Amino acid sequence: MRRLLLLVAFCAFALGLCAQSTLDEIRQNKELAGGNMSIYPVPTKALTPAPKGYQPFYLSHYARHGSRYRIEETDYKNPIETLKKAKENGVLTADGEKIFDLLNQVYDYSKGHYGDLTMVGALQHRGIGHRMYDHFPEIFGKEIEVDARSTIVIRSILSKVNECMELQSLNSKLHFFNDASPHDMYYMNNNNPLLNQILADPKLELSKIFTGTYLESTTTPDRLMKVLFNNQDYVRWVVNAKSLMSQLFDIAVSMQDINFEPSFNLLDYFTPEECYDQFKNGNLFWYLAFGPAKETRGLMPYRMAPLLQNILDTAVSALAKPQESATLRFGHDTIIMPLAALLELDNWGNAVDDLNTLAEVYPDYKLIPMASNI
Repeated sequence: MRRLLLLVAFCAFALGLCAQSTLDEIRQNKELAGGNMSIYPVPTKALTPAPKGYQPFYLSHYARHGSRYRIEETDYKNPIETLKKAKENGVLTADGEKIFDLLNQVYDYSKGHYGDLTMVGALQHRGIGHRMYDHFPEIFGKEIEVDARSTIVIRSILSKVNECMELQSLNSKLHFFNDASPHDMYYMNNNNPLLNQILADPKLELSKIFTGTYLESTTTPDRLMKVLFNNQDYVRWVVNAKSLMSQLFDIAVSMQDINFEPSFNLLDYFTPEECYDQFKNGNLFWYLAFGPAKETRGLMPYRMAPLLQNILDTAVSALAKPQESATLRFGHDTIIMPLAALLELDNWGNAVDDLNTLAEVYPDYKLIPMASNI
């Protein structure tokens, strides 16, 4: 029996162009508009069988951490302060009051957990570990060594712990080497200063991307502001409407990542078209900062050259071992996107000519949802 090296197994959405438009998909599921905040889709597609006469003997893996709380306390506090001031001035509608109350509940629930792995994220990695065991019994059903490393960020460490614990529960004979050290950060989460300088080029106008003014927009915050406030003069003079809309949207798409049962779905206050416009700007930032964009000279994927070298080196070591083995790595979306481009997986290594079409051909919720992995 010849041995098959499982160097790259992509476990997020099926890649490539889809029959439906991105807007149509968001119409069916607004949570997808969260982009990198969207939850991990449990794979349903059958794996390609090994060639006749071969069987797996090594699995190499890099995973993003699972679902998390929002990273900054201000993500919650800023819209709360805006609505609190409006409430004190008596200009909130009944819906505005309802949303204000919900924001306070979510803020209280999330206090002290900023950036932390949620139970949703823990279960995502337990599911991934279980499917690894089910799909590759030739590897994980034996007494083997598993090298498991993560970045030094706690949500990555706990993602690793959950995946490894699931595998251990299925086979007590697995021998794990676990580590999370600055020693490995040069390839686990490379931060290239030369590439950062390219991103700092003012010609990229990243500030416009952050404020949602770079791409063509089909919606404005006017409709939502009328839902929230009973005095539009107050909105014009006091409220940064575009900023508030984005802040509320960010919280709305983050609700899928936490174990919090709201009394209503905040995303219901956004139309599909508004969700799509919010998605487009975030999607553009990710593509320029970490994808194969011409605007950044196609260089951003090379952030992951040290990681690719590590993948190759550990594969060479696995080939020399007499027994099966696995290498598990846990980090971030900022690694998954450029690594997919560097490996030229499906269309993720292709630059897009017209940035106004980017959302249709390079939607990041298909590439870097929570717990996405290669």
